[in-house]
Amino acid sequence: MRTIQQTMGRGMTGRVATFGISTLAGLAMGALAGSAQAADDTIKVGILHSLSGTMAISETTLKDVMLMLIDEQNKKGGVLGKKLEAVVVDPASNWPLFAEKARELLTKDKVAAVFGCWTSVSRKSVLPVFEELNGLLFYPVQYEGEESSRNVFYTGAAPNQQAIPAVDYLMSKEKVQRWVLAGTDYVYPRTTNKILEAYLKGKGVKDEDIKINYTPFGHSDWQSIVADIKKFGSAGKKTAVVSTINGDANVPFYKELGNQGVKAQDIPVVAFSVGEEELAGIDTKPLLGHLAAWNYFQSVDTPINAEFIKSWKAFTKNDKRVTNDPMEAHYIGFNMWVKAVEAAGTVAPDAVIDSMIGVAVPNLTGGYSAMLPNHHITKPVLIGEVQENGQFETVSKTPGLVPGDEWSDFLPDSKDLISDWRKPLSCGNFNVKTGKCGGKGT
Repeated sequence: MRTIQQTMGRGMTGRVATFGISTLAGLAMGALAGSAQAADDTIKVGILHSLSGTMAISETTLKDVMLMLIDEQNKKGGVLGKKLEAVVVDPASNWPLFAEKARELLTKDKVAAVFGCWTSVSRKSVLPVFEELNGLLFYPVQYEGEESSRNVFYTGAAPNQQAIPAVDYLMSKEKVQRWVLAGTDYVYPRTTNKILEAYLKGKGVKDEDIKINYTPFGHSDWQSIVADIKKFGSAGKKTAVVSTINGDANVPFYKELGNQGVKAQDIPVVAFSVGEEELAGIDTKPLLGHLAAWNYFQSVDTPINAEFIKSWKAFTKNDKRVTNDPMEAHYIGFNMWVKAVEAAGTVAPDAVIDSMIGVAVPNLTGGYSAMLPNHHITKPVLIGEVQENGQFETVSKTPGLVPGDEWSDFLPDSKDLISDWRKPLSCGNFNVKTGKCGGKGT
């Protein structure tokens, strides 16, 4: 795991881009000037989250928190003396549609930045669009790493900020010896589990003590899979499930765990994509003691978090609405973007990209998170136990902030790679052994 100093010490390039502002034709010069000024008074911000389909259970609340953050910033005077205007689109859990909507946001709506995506497949879908059009994407969800794009700022957790610490916790505190790696069938679970499998084997875990299972998005029939997990855990060795199951499939999965009496003291489940929002739709009584690894929980007791929760409930006019980790990631990313824009004096992408490196803003767990040259941030790592009220009790927290590691130290093709978007290196996958840049880094 790299230290902040090591990561910051590695040696961002810019392509010239213009931020277009539409003009109105056929008006007198005075009216034209007034109209152009009016258009220039608004900075558009894109919100690219699924509001329908299998991922709506997780992504809708991220749209809502972005609306809150934009509203709060406008009450402070906006950015660069201009009001922010949210442009909300619904890619509907349809991965190709994410790319189409991203292109519309950048070319038609002329947004200055986009905050969006949840699944890695949606991020991979939009990535070529942002690189082609030189747009800015702030991605707020834990992911598999193995990527660093000049046009993306990764404010969610890399594997070394979630998956690896979760496994370490289970090994040391729960004495786990057998591992079920259960995930939804797409790039994030598969790559994360590839990293975890290599990590576990490096720790001496044998092949027969690792079971890997994938299910499609929206999977609902968990009876046989949970029965297999129970059988795998009956070999006399402490067994745990590491879950990268995403979206609404988590509801029937956890329900079936309860139906079959899979209790945390017997086979604990640690989830990477289940937070307070997902638990809101589940009877948590059978799930007491099961775990989640995140960088934030609503239950974190800090003054800044208390104020954030208060603002959230007031904005939504609903005392039952919960907060969660990806919401905090948007909180951090949005505030970083505002700070970088103000430092650059413009929303032009190249200037903002250069200004982002080194920006530090408060996180909600206490302290400041900083943007690193690899476009990842520093974050604390928390392990939490499910409580009856749908909240998490923190049972483990790193003593400091962990720098996001874009390329895994545990995969042969990645262990010699680093990313540094500062000049003169300006590379997303620089091989420290060969001294060569492999390309864009994606």
